Amino acid sequence: MTKHILLVDDDALLRRSLAFNLEQAGYRPSTAANAEDALSLARRDPPDLILLDIGLPGMDGLDALRNFQQQAATPIIFVSARRREVDQALGLELGADDYVTKPFDLNVLLARIKAVLRRAERSAQPPAEPALLQVGDLMIDPAAHIVTLAGQPVDLSPREFALLHALALSAGRVVSTDELLARVWGAEYSGEMQAVYVHIRWLREKLEADPQHPRRIVTVRGIGYKLEPQK
Repeated sequence: MTKHILLVDDDALLRRSLAFNLEQAGYRPSTAANAEDALSLARRDPPDLILLDIGLPGMDGLDALRNFQQQAATPIIFVSARRREVDQALGLELGADDYVTKPFDLNVLLARIKAVLRRAERSAQPPAEPALLQVGDLMIDPAAHIVTLAGQPVDLSPREFALLHALALSAGRVVSTDELLARVWGAEYSGEMQAVYVHIRWLREKLEADPQHPRRIVTVRGIGYKLEPQK
């Protein structure tokens, strides 16, 4: 489906030339010389992306941005001759998706448009349901936050669950202690290996037939841990 791009700029020559180039690039452009007309047009024919000048007559681009945001969650790229960093910072802080200064290279603008549209499409897609993980007789349901062992539920704390899930995603392969720490606890816990050791011990107490001689969560000395399937 052809993407509809609304260009809002009071420069008639720029509107004509840019609309032509957008059409050549495969988009469906529409134009407005001021924010008021653009808001009205967007209500009648919602765009997929808005190219918005800041220095508009009447309602300026920053006020227009707020109004567009009240109408719909349409991605907006500011296109402006104002080069002051305060304009850029303020525009992006208010919720613009990108900022291009005039005079701009057409290919750069088209690349920015493509990138913003791609981000908008990704964020509009519902997140994929996490897949069930089965490692031997161990079943992990990330969506429901449930673990069963040989069909029986296992009561895990949120951190124990996250640690087991990280191991299950790489079942049969060694996961380093550093990687487990980063994935489950976060970068701010770097170097605090004891947290991993303690939670591995607790997991073994809940999942191993003999926690003192683990066969399911195996230590790979000097590297990390490996989750092995058991029947």
